[in-house]
Amino acid sequence: MTNILHFPLSAVVGADSLKLALCLTAIDPKIGGVLIEGPRGMAKSTLARGLADVLADGPFITLPLGATEERLVGTLDLDAALGEAKAQFSPGVLAKADGGVLYVDEVNLLADHLVDVLLDAAASGINRVERDGISHRHSARFVLIGTMNPEEGELRPQLLDRFGLNVAMDDQPQPVERGEIIRRRLAFDNDPEGFCALWEQAQEKLRQRCQLARDRLQHIVLDDDSLAVITERCFAAGVDGLRADLVWLRAARAHAAWRAADAISTEDINAVAEFALRHRRREQPPQRPSADQPQPQSEAAGSSLSTGQGQWGELPAQPQAMGHRREVPSWPKKP
Repeated sequence: MTNILHFPLSAVVGADSLKLALCLTAIDPKIGGVLIEGPRGMAKSTLARGLADVLADGPFITLPLGATEERLVGTLDLDAALGEAKAQFSPGVLAKADGGVLYVDEVNLLADHLVDVLLDAAASGINRVERDGISHRHSARFVLIGTMNPEEGELRPQLLDRFGLNVAMDDQPQPVERGEIIRRRLAFDNDPEGFCALWEQAQEKLRQRCQLARDRLQHIVLDDDSLAVITERCFAAGVDGLRADLVWLRAARAHAAWRAADAISTEDINAVAEFALRHRRREQPPQRPSADQPQPQSEAAGSSLSTGQGQWGELPAQPQAMGHRREVPSWPKKP
């Protein structure tokens, strides 16, 4: 079977906030996945596929828009169950995605009951199939990534809230950045293996960083001081329910693990604030906070995730041709 090569996440130009959100939910899948909003042509699927490589052996599974519930959750053979006194289970998409990435393009066009099933499995890490009193359950630990174009319809607020993090890709890249994006895309299309080899060192650093963060995560306490700050800010933002508080706290801890810290700090809380609040707040915060107020996520994350010497590590120079050119332990490997 031919190994499918994905465009390396470390080679993506810009999109630092989204790259950070994807890595955080890979560090702690209990965050509940990432919903990416933006118009067509913003490389949403490229970034989602790039995460699968960061997870090393994890599969990348796409849920087709026309999928049925049986295809999603799997099926039970009742005749076999009656004859052999045990359920014969045919795995669905959720089973195939275990330990990897489950990608749902245009999730806002998916039937609501299927979105419910997806989000339940993403939150619990378990898929349970039951029919006529016979049941089967299996592990379904995956990073859920959904994309949507708001111009084509919205998700119901109840479903929107259940996505852990939300990132909007609505900024048009500048001309120089656009040119570099096209050059890298053409280089990858022309020679996927060579392009991936060029970026392998940067990819390996990213894999190691995510793995070390997953190992560190369980040793970082979800402390009362951080929770108090978060609950106050959730209250000020007028969010409905309590999911924002929990997701924000988990994401802040994942961010602390990402930067190899031993405890959650104000830096971590600020860095993930917009991810947790964007799709939940009822009142927009001030556009320009005073100097003694926390900085917006876009500034905090952007300054720490550069494409050069920053947290993504030393990236390779472009070749001449391109000039023209549980908490949550690491997932067990499958046998």
